[in-house]
Amino acid sequence: MIPATKVPSSPVPMRAQRGSVVVVVVWAVAVAAVLVSATQIVTFRQAVVGRETLARVQARWAARAGVEQMVAIMEFHLQNADPDDPMAVVRDMEEHAIGTTATGGWDIRHFLDGIEWAGPLDEGAKLNINVATNTQLLNLPNMTPDVVDAIVDWRDADDNVGTLGAESDYYSNRTLGYKPRNGNFRSFAELELVAGAWPQYVRGEDWNLNGRLDPNENDGNKSFPNDKPDGKLDGGWSKYLTASSVQSPVSLSGEDKLPLKGADSESLTKRLGITADQAKALTTYGNQPNAKPETLIGTPLSQLASGGTGAAGGTGAAGGTGGKGGTGGTGGTGGKGSGGTGGRGSSGGSGGRGGSSGGVSVESGASAASSTGASGGGASSSRGSGGSTPAAGGGSSGRSSSGRSSAGTAGAAAVADLTNAQLRAVLREITADDFTKPVPGRMNINTVPDTVLKEVLELDPRLADAIIARRRAKPEGITSLADLSDMSGVNPTVLTQLATQFDVTSSVYTVTSRGRAASTGAEIEIEVVVDKSQLPAKIISYREQ
Repeated sequence: MIPATKVPSSPVPMRAQRGSVVVVVVWAVAVAAVLVSATQIVTFRQAVVGRETLARVQARWAARAGVEQMVAIMEFHLQNADPDDPMAVVRDMEEHAIGTTATGGWDIRHFLDGIEWAGPLDEGAKLNINVATNTQLLNLPNMTPDVVDAIVDWRDADDNVGTLGAESDYYSNRTLGYKPRNGNFRSFAELELVAGAWPQYVRGEDWNLNGRLDPNENDGNKSFPNDKPDGKLDGGWSKYLTASSVQSPVSLSGEDKLPLKGADSESLTKRLGITADQAKALTTYGNQPNAKPETLIGTPLSQLASGGTGAAGGTGAAGGTGGKGGTGGTGGTGGKGSGGTGGRGSSGGSGGRGGSSGGVSVESGASAASSTGASGGGASSSRGSGGSTPAAGGGSSGRSSSGRSSAGTAGAAAVADLTNAQLRAVLREITADDFTKPVPGRMNINTVPDTVLKEVLELDPRLADAIIARRRAKPEGITSLADLSDMSGVNPTVLTQLATQFDVTSSVYTVTSRGRAASTGAEIEIEVVVDKSQLPAKIISYREQ
């Protein structure tokens, strides 16, 4: 038997082997290419993200640099205060509202009354909601009486419901999760918690409450919120109201203000440039209930100095034997003090409350003629043109009339009235505020807009226009409210009312700094509310977006 032989296999052609290797190599190259491409894409994306992150960091620190610049300017002007230039800090901040860093720059702007301005927003340009009266609140657009009462109920200390207001029961019954604060508003946005205060009224077009016109707030109905694409910002109630403004315990001279009640005569004499007699009279007035420095802007010191003592009584210091009016002016032997013989209307004479020829009565000005004895210290008239029987002081009128500066023939010697320079110092350096707790700020007469003066405060339009014209006439603005006494339509009563609501400077500013990176144009916005009334300046709130 012949054994079987093994048949050799057919050899693989060399060409087929080469083709297989090529396929494998191609696939390997393709996979490698995909891997490389994926790596490149991932790396590129990481690089982009890294650049964007770096750009945002650069933009953030550029915005922060702008904030720091503003804070530094505020602190500098607090340490180097110029009482004759209250607007110096505002001008300085406007000049540095745009700046650059090594990797970017900042831009600080704000809208006020629909107009864009460079620099931070002065919170003193608005009415503080914590002191706004019912009438002033009702003058706001889209405001209703029920919301006004609800606002008052929110901020007052009791739980008594106003006529149309809302207290704890209202909010509890609606399971809102909160109750009225029964204290001052701590931020303007808190207003939206009040019953009936809808966001569209509170914010208007300024939906993020940054005080700047953003693209989505100027595009009509293309994006939220609905707005009017006119290049102006309608901030709703936010353009009229604030909760951030506070009174500063530091005067424009850079020193702590002196308290009207309890200040010693030596400090008053040194700080105000007044005489010892005037300082004594000022301390005497300061110890009276509800005494305020603003009263001196409409009522002479000699008149206030005789408060409750009858010092200007005697036997006819200011003519006539009448009480409140007399024939000679605001005083006689009577008066409402303890030194006269008559009562409030004894021996009435020919004059009424304001003398024989009328004039402007300032009885309400810190008891100008109601708690001050004969209330004249020899006054010849009651803001009028003279009584029918003037005293030795003559028939002159006005805040510093010679009649008020001189003593009656039988009365105690009257203190000299304050000069305009002394009055300016009193308004600047003296306060009746208690700074152991925050004091809601007055409005800055140098920055408050036209609409607030006319529409909210209902100031005479002619007077409002005159105030705005005067502050624009000089770079330093209005340096003292006492300087308004020569304006048409300003009498002592009006001047006193202005002094109780206004100041010539502010303590709180909102800095909205928009930083931009030079590399990519990325932007970051930082909004900071700064209280510059103390050193170092205090950051009230901080927001970054």
